[in-house]
Amino acid sequence: MEATTVDELPVEGDWQYEPKWDGFRCLAFRDGSEVQLQSKAGQPLQRYFPEVVALLQALGAKRFVLDGELAVPVGGVLSFDDLLQRIHPAKSRVEMLARERPATFLVFDLLVDERGTKLYERTLAERRPRLERFARRYFPEGGDLRLSPATRQRAKAKTWLRAPGTGLDGVIAKRRDTAYRSGSRDAMVKVKRMRTADCVVGGFRYASKARVIGSLLLGLYDDEGLLHHVGFTSSLTADQRTSLTPELEKLVQPPGFTGQAPGGPSRWSTRRSSEWEPLRPDRVVEVQYDHFSGARFRHGTKFLRWRPDKAPRQCTMDQVRPARRSALAMLD
Repeated sequence: MEATTVDELPVEGDWQYEPKWDGFRCLAFRDGSEVQLQSKAGQPLQRYFPEVVALLQALGAKRFVLDGELAVPVGGVLSFDDLLQRIHPAKSRVEMLARERPATFLVFDLLVDERGTKLYERTLAERRPRLERFARRYFPEGGDLRLSPATRQRAKAKTWLRAPGTGLDGVIAKRRDTAYRSGSRDAMVKVKRMRTADCVVGGFRYASKARVIGSLLLGLYDDEGLLHHVGFTSSLTADQRTSLTPELEKLVQPPGFTGQAPGGPSRWSTRRSSEWEPLRPDRVVEVQYDHFSGARFRHGTKFLRWRPDKAPRQCTMDQVRPARRSALAMLD
């Protein structure tokens, strides 16, 4: 079941609110001794998470289908970077990571129960109590198989959006009066946690089909005063691209970034789109983002405004360093 992105949690109607975890969506199937893990795109995941397979094989229930999220806690905080490392071709590497940093499976729906009953044909109002009973009976206490919390109180769900810490991607709202609509987006919505940061424009790329600004390359200073490339923003209007081009071309000056710099051509980009122009670090821009991990914004950011009142040296990594409080605390 898919979700539509919205700006606010719904008010009208009968809704159940749940945390949106920062992990891999996963369907878990068990039939006797066989366990299969399936990604959102329908790809098998069991070879990458052998410890989760073993965990599900050890349950007293011999058949079921669960819907949930795979995540990797590190120091009590969910780490998406460590989760990505699990998708590795070498079996020995996967097994080592599984031992050192085992994954957690956060379960939020029960689609087929231990008797083979097809619960996905029933409403969420019926499925959730069945899931809670299933978890109480079969989930080991304090283990890596966890029941994801849910509430019908919109006010409580809003506190999840504001809660500090890492591992929480936002909040999901599901209609309680509908069945599990596989592949549909009309029974579930999501509100993502969005944050802002002030960044130095350390360079730019031209658009692929015209000599106008295509994207602004963003930088943040570390504790040693080095300016690192941390991502980009390309959400500029046509008028902004046209007017910005001559302005920024006057500021072209190497090196642009004194720390980590933008990469070169790759199999995913053309030679022209990978080339970039370094800028004197004079311009500061405020952008909106959802995730910062691995020393960069995970996705493209949204341009909000220029910050002529902000000194470039004030744009430091401190803005994006996550609070070390884990969102997993809400499970306790």
